[in-house]
Amino acid sequence: MTGTSDRFNAFLDVPQAPVLNAETGSLARLRLAVKDIYDVAGYKTGCGNPAKAASAETATRTAPAIQILLDAGARFVGKTQTDELAFSLMGQNAHFPHPINPAAPDRVTGGSSSGSAVAVAGMLADIAIGSDTGGSIRAPASFCGLIGLRTTHGLISLDGAMKLAPSLDTFGWFAPDIDVYETVAKLLIGEDAHRGQLKRPVALDWLDSLPTGPDEAAEYQRMRRRAGTALGLIAKAGPLSFSSDELYWCFRKIQAFEAWQEHGAWIASGDRGLGPGVKERFEFGATISASDYAAEIERRDAFRQELGVLLGTDGILVLPTVPGAAPLASGSHDELLAYRERALMLLCLSGLSGFPQITLPIGTVDGAPFGLSLLGPAGSDLALIRLGRRVLDTAGTKD
Repeated sequence: MTGTSDRFNAFLDVPQAPVLNAETGSLARLRLAVKDIYDVAGYKTGCGNPAKAASAETATRTAPAIQILLDAGARFVGKTQTDELAFSLMGQNAHFPHPINPAAPDRVTGGSSSGSAVAVAGMLADIAIGSDTGGSIRAPASFCGLIGLRTTHGLISLDGAMKLAPSLDTFGWFAPDIDVYETVAKLLIGEDAHRGQLKRPVALDWLDSLPTGPDEAAEYQRMRRRAGTALGLIAKAGPLSFSSDELYWCFRKIQAFEAWQEHGAWIASGDRGLGPGVKERFEFGATISASDYAAEIERRDAFRQELGVLLGTDGILVLPTVPGAAPLASGSHDELLAYRERALMLLCLSGLSGFPQITLPIGTVDGAPFGLSLLGPAGSDLALIRLGRRVLDTAGTKD
């Protein structure tokens, strides 16, 4: 088993190399952790797989988005654990000691940006870089009580990062508070591409059925009322043309097909020791034909257009980030899989549309964090962060 170097199993135990950063800037004195799918000069990029790490060359160039943060004064403090090839949602890599959720130690951290979420939640870093393909910023953020934004697809460069499913992959990060979060966003995004004012919150009836139990459903309704205090009356939107099952399978097939195209030749060329779950997901990708993939792309395009019409330039979709608090770390494979499938029915809305979604740590279930999300039109990333600040400022008020 590969080693980690801290009590939360967030950071990889790998040889350290100097990484230069500016001495001044808007991120000066802040500690920066980086998910081990991004190149950092002087380090190998292991991608959560020992065979991949063993054959990797030491990077000579840092991923451009990471370099922007170093140039703003952030100080690199280490590479963080990732789920294997970033193809999981629970944060339980078979090759590493599982990371420990500082906010709920008996529950999973979420993945694949598990180490990065834990580094911030455990106060080992002030900023931690992750990625989000199927939910790997939003789920760990919700599970660990953090802010997390899935950015508009293609908005921030993924040069120097391992690809999983390129039409779904996005850059993301964790931070302990909204001030740091917004500072990072402004550095990476610049000006907000969205010119409209987000002022029309909406909800979809079928999302109400996805929380896993009565306590989770009640907490979602409480969070939604609190969001309404900040955003205004949340209107019920009409039904979409696509069922949750259709969207779930659309996402699964696109992700798995593209993941196999990226990694299938390498996986098939030798024994890569893939862990349970990850192995089966890649095998599923190998079974999807190009024609099936093309059909799902067409379905995705139709969904994106329909959601775009629903939101317009001023709409915000309010939804639970995941079905509830993080599953127990001791849960069975079948229990974790069932949670994952339910979670993807929520998480796939942003993934398929390419629209940004922010999760806010304003709820709890059984003493564990549970996040509420706001999903906006393409390019509204900074506007969502500003709205998130407003919700967080009012989250302490009574229902």
